[in-house]
Amino acid sequence: MKRRARLIGPEDERRFDAFIAGHPKGHFLQSYGWGEVKATTGWRPLRLVLEEGDRIVAAASLLKRRLPYIGRSILYAPRGPVVDFHNGELFDELLKAIDDVARQEGAILLKIDPDIPDEDEAVKGMLCAKGFRLANKGEGFEGVQPRHVFRLDITPQPEELLARMHGKTRYNIRLAQKKGVVIKDDCTLDDLPVFYELLKETTLRDRFLVRSYSYFVTMWREMVERGYAKLFLAYYQGEAIAGTLAFIMGDKAWYLYGASGNRHRNVMPNYLLQWAMILWARERGCTLYDFRGVPGKLDEDNPLYGLYRFKKGFGGVFTTFIGEYDRVYSPFYYWLWQSAIPLYSRGFRRLLFWRKKAREGAAAEA
Repeated sequence: MKRRARLIGPEDERRFDAFIAGHPKGHFLQSYGWGEVKATTGWRPLRLVLEEGDRIVAAASLLKRRLPYIGRSILYAPRGPVVDFHNGELFDELLKAIDDVARQEGAILLKIDPDIPDEDEAVKGMLCAKGFRLANKGEGFEGVQPRHVFRLDITPQPEELLARMHGKTRYNIRLAQKKGVVIKDDCTLDDLPVFYELLKETTLRDRFLVRSYSYFVTMWREMVERGYAKLFLAYYQGEAIAGTLAFIMGDKAWYLYGASGNRHRNVMPNYLLQWAMILWARERGCTLYDFRGVPGKLDEDNPLYGLYRFKKGFGGVFTTFIGEYDRVYSPFYYWLWQSAIPLYSRGFRRLLFWRKKAREGAAAEA
């Protein structure tokens, strides 16, 4: 049967998400709702399907972004596209459809970072043969999505999962329970400000940036209300001391956001939160729990070692993906985007920074 490719709209959202959820390489970042979330940050989502009759056989949620100064755009398929990469004919048809969309949208490149393990040399070779080039060779968090994660098979019974954990991790889960930490897993939108305040406290302590509150409200409406995400809060003596956001798609779950206050960290709420999310994922029929990013290479002196040790303690398997691959449509603009524009942008931001400092200095003198 002949296949056809087309861009879809909201009327096909349920069919699209059902395909993503049921595919072995489906990911919440390829869901319809996630595209709506990213639409609030300057991206335009384009959902492409390849159909055989009335059945979707491959798909891609493409995020389009206009580039400054040059009037062109880029396409990015986060953890996509969703297709059997070992089926050459199917992949070729989907890629041709994406190429057509790229041409219509004036894209200079297509960036992908699929959920393919790094040891899959066949897929890496196929991508290179199709004109893709490895874009990110970093070992840390340099990519758009983390290249290294811990993944846990959660099909065993809870008692066995606990037994497979590092002794200290198991001890800290039980310590939190013994100390009276309570997990609230029926959170509503009214609880989101509590989580966000904890998140701001975390970012100040650990020195990283946080998105606006409105971004998380959008995430709530597009993902939590669709049933693809859930908020968990940990309380101690009536006070919210930590929180997490977990995402789910099909038989997989992901830990995406975590926050903790500066008080009562000694009662180990983060360990109990992870355990609560793992149990929730099992109850929802998941077989895999993804702890998301960790550094690739580090020693105990690295400031990120604590994050690595925390996630490793739950007994997951360290997994490395193949990384980011770019399919270049315009070599000149691609070079410009990688080289000249970043240099110009950094210089422009530096100029704005010093102008701001000068204004602040003038205001202080006044």
